[in-house]
Amino acid sequence: MSSARRLSAAFDLGTTTIAASLVDPATGERLAVTAGLNPQRRWGADVLSRLGAAAVPETLAAMQGVLALEMERMAQELLSKAGASPGELAGIAVAGNPAMEHIALGLPVASLAYPPFRPLFTEGKSATTHDLGWSRELPAYLLPLPGGFVGGDLLAFLFGLGLSARPATLYLDLGTNAEIALFDGERFLATSAAAGPAFEGGNMRCGMAALPGAISGVGIEDDRVKLATIAGAPARGICGSGVLEAVAALLSSGVIEPTGRLRPAGSIASNLANRVQEVNGIPAFVLHRDASALVYLDQEDIRALQLAKGALRGGMEILLAKAGLSLDSLSQVVLTGSFGAVLSPAVLKKVGIFSEKMVRITGFVREGALAGVERLLVESDGRERLEGLAQKVRVIPLSGTPLFEKLFLANIDFPGSGA
Repeated sequence: MSSARRLSAAFDLGTTTIAASLVDPATGERLAVTAGLNPQRRWGADVLSRLGAAAVPETLAAMQGVLALEMERMAQELLSKAGASPGELAGIAVAGNPAMEHIALGLPVASLAYPPFRPLFTEGKSATTHDLGWSRELPAYLLPLPGGFVGGDLLAFLFGLGLSARPATLYLDLGTNAEIALFDGERFLATSAAAGPAFEGGNMRCGMAALPGAISGVGIEDDRVKLATIAGAPARGICGSGVLEAVAALLSSGVIEPTGRLRPAGSIASNLANRVQEVNGIPAFVLHRDASALVYLDQEDIRALQLAKGALRGGMEILLAKAGLSLDSLSQVVLTGSFGAVLSPAVLKKVGIFSEKMVRITGFVREGALAGVERLLVESDGRERLEGLAQKVRVIPLSGTPLFEKLFLANIDFPGSGA
């Protein structure tokens, strides 16, 4: 391999998972990709927990340190996969929600944790990997942060799709910090719904990131539970797509009521009743059991998903109301997220996130934010165009909005059996 190459690494810093890739800006080619867990999970599964922990300077330094070690390790893994030498890595670009970008830089997080919830920087930030805590020094660029809970990851998702958005297009990045954008024809209205890690399986009793062994698909046919796992590995947990498909299947089978209540075994006429058991004193539905793993969804997991989907649907409806649009007037829906599988829009309708029309107009984009960071790195005017896009984003806060509270509560229940 020629040592004349100047390669770049793209990072999508998710609250639960980190995705990274190596690109050659000269050719636009992706040379390698990898993913792993965010090591900051020990300080909490969601953004608010992380912000609380990072308020202590020593903890903030520790959080930055473990992240730096993991990012540097991932960069080395990418180089190895591509057969490239360390000297060929010329720089990195990083997208994350505001909390992730602040912690990566070791910046105080008080401005994000308290009203009016503003980041310390809104434009893209040029820094070095030393500023991120790496042992080696390279140029680093962190994407702009339009608002306190709307960050570079949403911008990267939008940028990766190109700048020719159709009016009335809804963009959903379903992760621990679910971010939503709506293009009304002139600008992007954006918000963030604190979904918690339900969509990534993060805070479920048996939840795990979308890694080998995660149950990513669940179906029920003739009272038999059929599972799909990532990489076909033995089941050892469940990721976001598995959680959503399991709940949808259990709703269809009548095991879960529209209120979210898991019905007791005695009131279920089918053989599925045998899978309803108490685990640690909480009613649960057992998905998989073998000598080395017990994977189940319990009543609290189902409630967590209800809260997440209520927040997400409420946030979507707030943006639509601001733009004078309705769910039925949408022209297109673009969905991304690190669920572990391409989510069926029909599953999202079954659990009450999507309307019937949305099922028909939804497209799924894998690695949406990561693709946007790559585009930024390979296009000669990428940074300039990204900063221009950031100027078109208007952030709509949800916290303390009476209409959001009303919509959130209205969307807690799952649709009835006729939906």
